[in-house]
Amino acid sequence: MNKVYGSASEALEGLLFDGMLIAAGGFGLCGIPELLIAAIRDAGTKGLTVASNNAGVDGFGLGVLLETRQVKKMISSYVGENAEFMRQYLSGELELEFNPQGTLAERMRAGGAGIPGFYTATGVGTVIAEGKEHHDFDGKTYILERGIVADLSIVKAWKADPSGNLVFRKTARNFNVPAATCGRTCVVEVEEVVPLGSLDPDTIHLPGIYVHRIIAGTHEKRIEQRTVRKRENA
Repeated sequence: MNKVYGSASEALEGLLFDGMLIAAGGFGLCGIPELLIAAIRDAGTKGLTVASNNAGVDGFGLGVLLETRQVKKMISSYVGENAEFMRQYLSGELELEFNPQGTLAERMRAGGAGIPGFYTATGVGTVIAEGKEHHDFDGKTYILERGIVADLSIVKAWKADPSGNLVFRKTARNFNVPAATCGRTCVVEVEEVVPLGSLDPDTIHLPGIYVHRIIAGTHEKRIEQRTVRKRENA
């Protein structure tokens, strides 16, 4: 079955609606599905709740959707480098559900595995635990976290074959895999679509059963924090 579409807008056709929940892959500025984000911006879909490790930066990644006021709520772990995110949150324009990084990854993984919730000690005694069910196991307190099931997953991979088997590259593997599994529909953008059968089965990071639509395109590769040292005198 060929799942490859000609463009991001074609791949998202019929999937977008106002008020939906989107799970987006990416870790910092690595592995961001920028082409799909741009297509969502162009579609004008609004009132979005987005579950993602971070919100990109101003003008890149999910920051693009923040600038156009299409995001109502973020479910995130790290938002420290997006000035527009900070402005909207502090002014009450944007809702924020903070999650410890590992908890967010597990919430996505659990949703994709059909697990409605799980207990974790992470966040006990902090604002993270407020309003959540507490339970003691073996003398230790845990809080209940719910699995995330999104209306749509948007992720970025390195390579795909026409059946949707995916290979991620380095840091991009972090949140893209659990984000891909927890959506009712998963759309993937890749750098390269390779012939069916050319991927070594042992190198596939996500099987095509989770992937519904694929696009290929050119991507911008940014360095999140460029650190250099002064050249020593010769």
